[in-house]
Amino acid sequence: MRWWSVANLVSNTGTWMQLTVQNLLVLQITGSAAATGLSLAVQAGPGLLLGVFGGAMVDRWPRKVTAAVSQGVLGAIAFLTATLIACDLLSVPVLLLLAAVTGIVNTIDGPATSLLGNDLVPRKDVPSAIALGSMVHSAGRLIGTALAAVAVGTLGMASAYVANGVSFLFVTAVIPFLRPATHSAQAAAPAEAAPARTRPLPRPRRGRPSAGAPDGARAGLAYFMGRPRLVALGGITALSSIFGRNYQLTLAVLVIGPLQAGQSDFGTVSTVLAIGGILGAVVAGRLRNPTVRLVGVLAACGGVLQVAAGLAPGLLVLIALVIPMAVVESISDTAGATVLQTDPAPEMRGRVLGVWRSASTGWQLVGPPLLGLLVEFAGARGALVSGGLLIAGAIACGGLRHRTVVRRAPALPDAVSAVPVPVPIAVPGIGRAS
Repeated sequence: MRWWSVANLVSNTGTWMQLTVQNLLVLQITGSAAATGLSLAVQAGPGLLLGVFGGAMVDRWPRKVTAAVSQGVLGAIAFLTATLIACDLLSVPVLLLLAAVTGIVNTIDGPATSLLGNDLVPRKDVPSAIALGSMVHSAGRLIGTALAAVAVGTLGMASAYVANGVSFLFVTAVIPFLRPATHSAQAAAPAEAAPARTRPLPRPRRGRPSAGAPDGARAGLAYFMGRPRLVALGGITALSSIFGRNYQLTLAVLVIGPLQAGQSDFGTVSTVLAIGGILGAVVAGRLRNPTVRLVGVLAACGGVLQVAAGLAPGLLVLIALVIPMAVVESISDTAGATVLQTDPAPEMRGRVLGVWRSASTGWQLVGPPLLGLLVEFAGARGALVSGGLLIAGAIACGGLRHRTVVRRAPALPDAVSAVPVPVPIAVPGIGRAS
């Protein structure tokens, strides 16, 4: 896990170096802001259309091999782009083609690397691993952004792509030496657990595929929709992402507009957001068994804090509110990612992550334009307040409805409730090290 964390830090640093100069590169080639938006949409499009299929492939293929190959392909794309930039051969059609290929590869690389990282620790430590990944992501963003400015100023834009390609190769070189924790856990399992395999298994519930269930994207989508917890998690995350997470837009307008501060002040707010995110990741590392209810409570708290931020009378009050907002958001993200990556059956996790990628890409594309319209008509304060009230109110109503349904549910007969619960059977993961 330490090697994987170092590899992720290197990879995130290279990725943020490339992202920092990517928009500048498109503007330099085309001189059009619309072309910049088009390139981002082309790269995100495959996640929306092919995310489910990418997750299904991850479940079918050896995980370590899949992650290594996808990282290698992304590295090759980065090197090819750097070469085209250095030779002044990068045109708009080629740029869009490379963006589309990158998006397609990411539909496989995303779930493969996420699940591979979780395989390296015991189940109880998965929240800590996800929180560590969040801290690595934040650190890589800060380091990569700073290094990009230096690299572009001294070596040119191609250097950022070269650095990103090298970071992908470093991850590819580390993957073969990773040893999943489940291997040693299975070897040390007590022999007394073996007789549990002879116990009768219950009929599969809706959403749980049986041994003969068909593989593929359709099975993953049916499985996801048959798990109420995953559907509820998707609803909570979609609400928060559309109306509560785009602080780079809403807080920027609030700071420069109603609070009458400058761009440097918004830079301070952005830095405080990053620090709060790191603090939240540290706290989230102590989670052991997060639930969807916890995610909902944290998202509702974030909505209330967002309302308070929208009503902040001055910059200092806003900064004081931004810290807990970022902490709550970071903990909620870690808890949600843990549920998403551990609740499904092991053989379905890649497909579930694929479904999630398609859904999350959809609300990430819809969110900024919708929130921009809300800011246009209601102002920054109105957007923050109304968005926060919508998040908190919707989650509160959903929680009350769930409690009402549970209370009205008929009690099970004694004969049914007395049926012994079978001991879970350890299912070997895909791509485990031998």
